[in-house]
Amino acid sequence: MDPVIRTENLTKSYGSNRGIEGVNLTVCQGEVFGFLGPNGAGKTTTIRTLMNFLRPTSGRAWVFGLDTQRDSVAVHAQLGNLPSEFSFDEKTTGRGLIRLFARLRGVRDITYAEVLAERLNVDLDRPIRRLSRGNKQKIGLIQAMFHRPSLLILDEPTGGLDPLIQEEFLHMVGEVPTEGRTVFFSSHNLPEVERVCDRVGIIREGKLVTVETIDSLLGKRVRLVTLTFTGPIDSSPFARIPGISDVRVAGNSITFHASDSLDPVVKLAAQHTLVDLSVERPSLEEIFLTYYGGHP
Repeated sequence: MDPVIRTENLTKSYGSNRGIEGVNLTVCQGEVFGFLGPNGAGKTTTIRTLMNFLRPTSGRAWVFGLDTQRDSVAVHAQLGNLPSEFSFDEKTTGRGLIRLFARLRGVRDITYAEVLAERLNVDLDRPIRRLSRGNKQKIGLIQAMFHRPSLLILDEPTGGLDPLIQEEFLHMVGEVPTEGRTVFFSSHNLPEVERVCDRVGIIREGKLVTVETIDSLLGKRVRLVTLTFTGPIDSSPFARIPGISDVRVAGNSITFHASDSLDPVVKLAAQHTLVDLSVERPSLEEIFLTYYGGHP
């Protein structure tokens, strides 16, 4: 299957200011891909370069197999985009705005826009100048999604949304791949990325430092393990298992960090009467911090 997005050593330089450097990325059809990094890491620069709003200093990018510079009009016809910062004509209404975009895209029926508006709880008939920041964000999401594009590119899409609307938005994002469509969105909201994304890319100081599935990213990091037995036991055999560290004993319980397979731990624990076994995996936020030295 051809990738929906592919970049090859994509680089954008701003002189002494940070841009992006040598980004090699592939996003497949039907996946939700999260692009992670703090403000200034290069997320928006990457998106603007993919959209051909910025010209790369070097490297290339393709969307739907089309060159993003040479074929930008054809690329834009197949995607929906919500930039991190946007503004609309304050005099029009949300409905008027969607109708304008519908005419530009050759869409005759805006029924799906009305469905989205109901789900996001926003009035399409109020003038945009009278809308709060959160409601303007909802209009932005609707204009990106109403035509059911093959690719959604969203830059910090939940900014200004209240928690209930964020929840509904995440449900909407989860529905997109069921139709064979693709979502690429940048965020620094790690819990929402962990919930809806199939894979994530982490960008640091303009460089892509890893691309992994959520399960792989969460599964390979240190876990906190607690074993509780019917009585006190010697903890030293556990401390000698490769990958085990920070062994602590409290009454009948042994707690430690495990960075390797838990198989030898389980086999050793089975030699005693085990009452309880607890394994806590790190959150995506904790893993994210490891890529930033604890200082995102």
